[in-house]
Amino acid sequence: MKNIAAQFEINGEIADITPLKIGHINDSYIVHAKNANDPSYFLQKINANIFKDVAGLQQNIQLVTDHLRKKLADKGVSDLDRKVLRLIPTKDGKLFYQTADDDYWRMYVYIQNTHGYDAITPELAYKAGVAFGDFQDMLSDIDKTHLIETIPDFHNMEFRLQQFRDAVEDNKAGRLAKTQQIVAEIEKRADEMCRPQQLFREGRLVKRINHCDTKVNNMLFDENDEPTCIVDLDTVMPGFVLSDFGDFMRTAANTGAEDDANLDNIGVDMEIFEAYTKGYLRKATFLTPVELDNLAFGAKLLSYMQTVRFFTDYLNGDTYYKIQYPEHNLQRTLAQLRLLQSQEAHFDTMRQIVQKYSGR
Repeated sequence: MKNIAAQFEINGEIADITPLKIGHINDSYIVHAKNANDPSYFLQKINANIFKDVAGLQQNIQLVTDHLRKKLADKGVSDLDRKVLRLIPTKDGKLFYQTADDDYWRMYVYIQNTHGYDAITPELAYKAGVAFGDFQDMLSDIDKTHLIETIPDFHNMEFRLQQFRDAVEDNKAGRLAKTQQIVAEIEKRADEMCRPQQLFREGRLVKRINHCDTKVNNMLFDENDEPTCIVDLDTVMPGFVLSDFGDFMRTAANTGAEDDANLDNIGVDMEIFEAYTKGYLRKATFLTPVELDNLAFGAKLLSYMQTVRFFTDYLNGDTYYKIQYPEHNLQRTLAQLRLLQSQEAHFDTMRQIVQKYSGR
């Protein structure tokens, strides 16, 4: 591992390298500096099975972090290495290191004295909303033509539905007969949930540079619980802002767990929903009327999308998501469907909250 780290332009000597158990896609490590005055580093093995174009992925991250760094510097913000991830190039000037075995590695400066959360309070949700809104605002004028889709069709609902329908037709794991009611629940909402793609084709909904994984644990907080840096930029790419807003609500504004075995635990945490919306709209002043009109819909959309994705994997025999027991993807499906149903029940209130803080 030290040989891998030595391929990058690091300062000082390495004391040791320890694994960091975060995320489900990439393998992560902290490279500890021997001298306390030298920086430590965050080393990752990139999952090239997920990210097929590693060069494009790394170029995305470089373009986005450079843009954010300039925006913050223009505002007079100091200590930029705590505010924005900084890639460390290899000794031959590349953004990643490729081994003889075609493993891909990258390195960032490690941001010290920060922590994350998996569940949050309304106060922290407001701060997260401000941070993600500011993140999108700073990227609203970036040249999108230079950024790739790191995972093509990642949040394309029409594509996800086609995958689902293929899974229903193939029935590879023989699980279709006992789950026909779920198929019906998905199909009866299908046309509504494809609305963003239709609005885009009509020229009414724009694509922006999104984070595309706006979970609260992709944000670092400092010792005063102030947001410091948004991390996990692998999926920063063109998409609809509805997705970023919706994915935060799907994960943070859920009173239960993503795979909760007790469906009665699941519902919309309206305090979290309102606090995040208030913070987000304080900064996301670039949104168009069409985006604002559909922002609350984004919450339903991402819960529906995840219902479809979990169920598709279940029908295919659990080939994508890691599972802890045989029916895990089915339980995830049922939990996401219950969240969607709760969001549908609260939808009018959710829209009113968006209208309240957008001034519409």
